[in-house]
Amino acid sequence: MSALTRRYAAAEPVTDVRSGKSAHDRWQEAVKIRQEWLDHGLSTRPADRRTVEHSLTAIYARISRPKPRFEWVDSPDQAIPLVAGLPTLDRLYGWIRNPHPRGTPPLASDLAMLESQLRGALSAGVSHADPELSPARKGKRNEPWPELPPLKALDAGVPLGVVVHQGIRTALHRSLAHGFRMPIRNTLAGSGPVPACWYGQQDAAWVAYYDALHRLGLASYGPDELEHLGHWAALARSGGWWWPGEDVCVVVDRPELVRTEPVPGTWHDEVRLRRGGVRYRDGWHPLLA
Repeated sequence: MSALTRRYAAAEPVTDVRSGKSAHDRWQEAVKIRQEWLDHGLSTRPADRRTVEHSLTAIYARISRPKPRFEWVDSPDQAIPLVAGLPTLDRLYGWIRNPHPRGTPPLASDLAMLESQLRGALSAGVSHADPELSPARKGKRNEPWPELPPLKALDAGVPLGVVVHQGIRTALHRSLAHGFRMPIRNTLAGSGPVPACWYGQQDAAWVAYYDALHRLGLASYGPDELEHLGHWAALARSGGWWWPGEDVCVVVDRPELVRTEPVPGTWHDEVRLRRGGVRYRDGWHPLLA
């Protein structure tokens, strides 16, 4: 276990279920954890390049790849010329269809499988039926649990695990995927398909979810899963988007300016970029119109 991962594990221990601690109390803890990860997802501090490179090297090693050369850029726009030829999402999806394309799967395909396996292993450590694996259902009609304001949901009998999934996993995905990275990626796609990448700080939704379950005492992970999660958590805390290649990994620094606004009609503090609300360190302004 690396020193970074030991710090991660030591700072965020599994909490024993304490008698007398209500679901409302645990939800208030979850809100603080969500805000912590939302702050990481919207951070404008310069990337911690040493931490990013350390964790990416460890993730490469898990798919039996040597340390790549890291090429740092100041915006996703600046990355596009450097990642020409890397696979698109459509090409990656081709590797899970039958028949497979000829040849060796690209590195990004192996990374996607690695991430999926980690998330499956983390779900196996959850103490309740994990809504991440399938929609949480209730009653004789097998209907989904309703989405309500969290305290009302708990009072109505919605399980804490479902409320945590709605209030952390789903809420952060709305803020950081729908509210941030997808509009920027759509801007990039105006000049053609964008190669598949990972999003660093805007990948925080799934990391935050499993981290919160661990810290709330609702999940228990083995040492290897904790170490592996620790590296993905470090990427979400420390840097921006990244495109993995066999020899070179292109990594984007975090933006220097982010302005958001609340999403109307939500109750989990969801946000979205304001129009023109992001500027990268090379001056690139997506979404100016």
